[in-house]
Amino acid sequence: MSLYQSNIGKIGEQKAINFLKTNNYSILRHNFRTVFGEIDIIAKKNKTIFFIEVKTRTSLQKGEPWESVKKNKVFHLKKTSQYFLLKYGYKDYKLKLAVISIVLGKNKEELKYFDDLM
Repeated sequence: MSLYQSNIGKIGEQKAINFLKTNNYSILRHNFRTVFGEIDIIAKKNKTIFFIEVKTRTSLQKGEPWESVKKNKVFHLKKTSQYFLLKYGYKDYKLKLAVISIVLGKNKEELKYFDDLM
C-alpha cells in the first residue's frame, strides 16, 4: 500500500469516527489487530457492538468502496470480532458487522453506512 493510499485510509477512518460519534456511538477500539485480522473500528450503541470496516476511495473508477468487502474479508471480521468478545467479555450484547463507505471526491464527499452484514 502506498503512502498516499495509507493517508486516504486514515482520513476516511477519522471521518467515519466523527460520523459515529455524531450519531451517539461510543468508540471502543480503533485499528484492533489480531492474528486473525484487523477491525478498523469497534463501536457500541445501546446494547449493540458494531465491528466496522471502513473503505475510502477518491473516485468511483474502481467501483463503490463498499463493493471491495468480499466474503474473505467478512470471514476475517467475524473471526476477529469473536476474539474481541472472548478477550473483553462483552455478554448480552447484540453484534453487527458494518461497513462505512467513503468517497472523497474533488467537489463532494459521500459517506454510506451499512450496518448489517451478518
